[in-house]
Amino acid sequence: MAILLFIVMMLIPTPGLSYAGHAALALLIFAIIMWVTEALHLAVTSLLLLFVQPLIGVADFNSAVIGFANGIIFLMIGGFIIAEAIRKSGLAQRFTFTLLNKLGTTPDRSLFVVVFSTGILSAFIENVVAYAMLLPIIKEIIPLMGVNDPEKGGSNFAKAMVIGGSFGSLAGGFGTEIGTAPNLMAAAYTHIPFVNWMIFGFPLAIILLFIIWKWLGIIYKPEVKGIIGGMDTINAKMAELGPMSRMEKFTLGILLFTILLWVTTNYTGINSYSVALIGAVLLFAFRVIDWQDAQNGVDWGLIIFFGGALSLGAALLNTGAANWLVQLIIGLVGSNASTLLIMIVLMIIAVTITQVMSNIALSAILIPIAVTLAQAQGQPIGIYAVPVAIACSLSFMLPMADPTVAMAYGTKYINIKEIFKVGVPLVIIGIILTILVMLSPLAAPALGRV
Repeated sequence: MAILLFIVMMLIPTPGLSYAGHAALALLIFAIIMWVTEALHLAVTSLLLLFVQPLIGVADFNSAVIGFANGIIFLMIGGFIIAEAIRKSGLAQRFTFTLLNKLGTTPDRSLFVVVFSTGILSAFIENVVAYAMLLPIIKEIIPLMGVNDPEKGGSNFAKAMVIGGSFGSLAGGFGTEIGTAPNLMAAAYTHIPFVNWMIFGFPLAIILLFIIWKWLGIIYKPEVKGIIGGMDTINAKMAELGPMSRMEKFTLGILLFTILLWVTTNYTGINSYSVALIGAVLLFAFRVIDWQDAQNGVDWGLIIFFGGALSLGAALLNTGAANWLVQLIIGLVGSNASTLLIMIVLMIIAVTITQVMSNIALSAILIPIAVTLAQAQGQPIGIYAVPVAIACSLSFMLPMADPTVAMAYGTKYINIKEIFKVGVPLVIIGIILTILVMLSPLAAPALGRV
């Protein structure tokens, strides 16, 4: 099926697009089919994309593997290592039981904690890092509820917890300019003050977090009632843990220092990718973990898969295929379209392409176009750029759309079809909410409206 659709795509005329761009679009169709159907393991398909690009004239091999030089790959590796240290040191267990002790032991409360914890963290640090830090805690809570072998995919509660943390981290990033890379891109073009972004960004994030929490509870109605033994189990576990160990203190200190560096990247000049590696190296230096732990803790198959997805995104960008698609669709809308229609079209374009392309690269293409359109119409400069930035992070549909979704999929608690099923309605809701917020008084200070 994937090969057939590749051939059909190559036979369809694409006026104004180079051969390399045409081949990149056909390869995109091929990759989507392969990833969604899981005809091969996701990582294997990603490896295939690397050597196919030179064969069909999309890019030479050195250009094809550029996806593995993307900083997000090293952020993922650093996040995995930090998460493994949190687990090995026992800090994950202590965090877990402390949270449950304070907030209750029901499945609904547990899901609330996961969604909102990753959401709030992601407003100030990279969503990948926020999710990577909480994933070990999520994995501790699930068996306490009496769930056995969640990796077999039979637990609704396990599905809701792992994907809830991922979706929460994505929604929380809308809250501030530094929450996501596309937000930063939009801020760079529009010069919206930090506080003005928060005025509309935080309400949008909180509403969407609340919807995610309730939606997952409905779609994945938990099969468990609560922690076996209730508060007695929690109290017994807390007593068993005793005071914090030396390794826990080292881990906590390094974790807080790393978070501080993430939050202050604008002042220190150290980017978030470097910070992840600084935290990881410190954990090795203080003997919290060794390299064997890192080998076990990092999902290298997931790294290869995501590197391949980034490689494909780079090919779409470098060959002009992505820009050709955008211009084609915008051309179909017409020059006299309303503000609302253009906003909807740009967001749909962003949401669709971001499922298979780096949101950073996509925002680099779409945001300048959005700013140009706004200026041509005499609209506030951010009227299209901000919704497009947010849409670039509505990556709820597929594992290749965002590292956190890929990490949730990597647990084997949930499969691609289930992610797609629960994610599509959230994407639609996200688009509608964003439009409502952008047209409301909340966005007036950011857009310069009176």
